[in-house]
Amino acid sequence: MPLETVLAVIGAALIFAIVITALFAPWIAPYGENASVGGAYEPWSAVHVFGTDSIGRDILSRMIYGGRNTIGLAFAATCLAFFIGSALGTAAAVLGGWVDLVLGRLNDLLMAIPQLIFALLILTVVGSSAYTLIAVIGVLESTRVFRLARSLSVSIVHQDFVEVAKLRGESLGWIVFREVVPVSFPNLLAEFGLRFSFTILFVSSLSFLGLGLQPPTADWGALVRENASLIAFGDVTPLLPAGAIALLTVAVNLVVDWYLAKIRRRSAL
Repeated sequence: MPLETVLAVIGAALIFAIVITALFAPWIAPYGENASVGGAYEPWSAVHVFGTDSIGRDILSRMIYGGRNTIGLAFAATCLAFFIGSALGTAAAVLGGWVDLVLGRLNDLLMAIPQLIFALLILTVVGSSAYTLIAVIGVLESTRVFRLARSLSVSIVHQDFVEVAKLRGESLGWIVFREVVPVSFPNLLAEFGLRFSFTILFVSSLSFLGLGLQPPTADWGALVRENASLIAFGDVTPLLPAGAIALLTVAVNLVVDWYLAKIRRRSAL
């Protein structure tokens, strides 16, 4: 078995384990998400595997619940980004003309603004609810998806099979959904995995800065911030949620790399 396939299997297994743990958090976590079950900053023990935080909440339980919140928020924001970006990017390529010009310049304008700074500005003004986070992150990430979707669609709309469909008198909807989208979909699917990884990091960064999901909701980025002071005492507990973020992003990238290699081999045939 090729090495890239072995790595992809390992990555898929890690993703499956993390997602299952997140989905069944209420049954897997030893304590509730916000239950105070011990003293402040209790050390690792059989009762509290990763100790407790400043108000006696079990850190292992909060990591499990935090995974559900972080992954769920990142997945929803990524789906929104792909809905907006792929729809507008494909429309710009197929319609062309002033539609392509206006959408392209608007996308360039949004991409010119640093994502994190823009998100911090918007969230400071409107607040940091889950729906607001999904909307802001989804719109900002859609600019990258737009660029890829447009690039793929531009190369497809000039292919012979699309020209034949136009000569047959097929409708615009037929050309988009039966000719363009099926060809661009594999590459967009690979981009979905990569964009999901970036979105997890984006969500965690906002939470670490205090503008993500608000307390007492558990979140991997917020868990790093809440327990960061322990580093000064040689306690590695704050590194655990950071390690979970890194583990998930690496696992997703292993699967995406395998999928991209598969696409390249298929294209070469």
